[in-house]
Formats: sequence, structure tokens, C-alpha cells
Amino acid sequence: MLVDTHCHLSKEYYDNLDVVIENMNGLMITSGCSDETNREVLELINKYNNVYGTLGIHPEEINNVTEESFEFIEKNINNPKIVGIGEIGLDYYRRKDNKDKQKEVFERQLMIAQKYNKSIVVHSRNSVQDAYDILKKYNLKGTIHCFSSSLEMANEFIKLGYKIGVGGIVTFKNSIKLQEIIKNVNIENLLLETDSPFLTPEPFRGLKNEPANVYLVAKKVSDIKNINVDDVIRITGNSAKEEFDLKI
Repeated sequence: MLVDTHCHLSKEYYDNLDVVIENMNGLMITSGCSDETNREVLELINKYNNVYGTLGIHPEEINNVTEESFEFIEKNINNPKIVGIGEIGLDYYRRKDNKDKQKEVFERQLMIAQKYNKSIVVHSRNSVQDAYDILKKYNLKGTIHCFSSSLEMANEFIKLGYKIGVGGIVTFKNSIKLQEIIKNVNIENLLLETDSPFLTPEPFRGLKNEPANVYLVAKKVSDIKNINVDDVIRITGNSAKEEFDLKI
């Protein structure tokens, strides 16, 4: 089954969500990033059978985090369609002056994930070593969303029990480094994602992304690894079901 393991199905981005979700012949996991989008995630998973969700506070949202933010996540974590904590992590691309606060909020959410045995969706931008050093302290599983580091780091995360999230970037002409990583990582350690509405794959780059485009990611992975696209969909779909304990 085709599974988009990471997207953002928010009203902020789509005014035709019914159509976007209908276009996807498979499952979607929509990630919260803030108090507002976490509430939206709950609405979506209750409305659409093929939408699951994760709850989390993105590092760019930490200035708005309160104790109630963590309480909301914990209060709703046992909803059967909430399959993880995310999108969480570290981002030093835009802000480097609040690293300690980012790490604190990251670890608070990791502790919730560990307490309730939930997978995590990790955002790491210009912060891969710090993210890795923190994750080493916890016994968790999940996905390193939109992976963009090295093959060596991919293997280190895999050793910790994480999957490598592959999205539309892999279809870009200048993504030679990422394609080489995908070529050398076992297919069982990859998960497909779109990060919709962002990072639209070729040949639709420049347009708004949506979960149905995860098929184009699967096709590119099949080309890189020289295996049938149906096998890519089957293997990554089974990995997603296992990683996020999808009850289907």
C-alpha cells in the first residue's frame, strides 16, 4: 500500500482538502507543528478514514510553546489514529541563538514518546550531530524526515532504529548526493513522504505538493535502486505500517 508518512494537511495550505485526500490512493500521516495544527490533526483523523496523524511542536514554533502544549499532546496521544510524536527536532538554519531551548522542547517530546511507546518524526536542519546525540539517549523508533545529511549519518540513524524519510527532493536534478544515499541504503530502511504542500517532486516542481505525488517519489526510488515500483510501494508500505503501528 502507498503511504505518505509525512505531510501537512492544513487549512492554511489547502482550500480543497476533500479533493486532495480523495486523490491519494493510499494512507497519509499528517503531522502537527503547533498548538493550532495539532488541533487540526485531530479533526482530520476523525473525518477521513485514510488519514492518520502525529502531534508535535516544530522547532520553529518553540517561542509559542506552553505547558498546555505538552499537556494537549499527552492528553490525545492514545487516540488510536495518533501514531506518533512529530514534527519535532532541531533547526539551526534560521535560528542558532536558541539552541538550548530547541533541545529542551525536543527532549520533552521525546520523553512523551518514550512514555507512551510512540514513534517520532524528526526534523533536523543544519543540526544533524546534535539531533543524533540526543536521540542516542532514548530507545525510540521513527523516521528522520526529509533526510539530507551523509550516507555515514544515515547508517548511524539506522543503527539506532530509525528509518530514512525520502521525499520529492530525490527527484530534483541537483540531488545527486541524496540519490547516492538512497542507492546504498537498504530499501527496508526507507519511508516515502511528500512534506506536502512543500517540496513538490519533478515534473510538478513549482506547484503545490499533495500526498498523491508520493507515487512519483516511489517511482524515483525504483529507478535509483533498479527495482519494480510496485515492490517499492509494497516494502515501504509494510515498513510504514510496522514503524507507526498502523492498524489497517
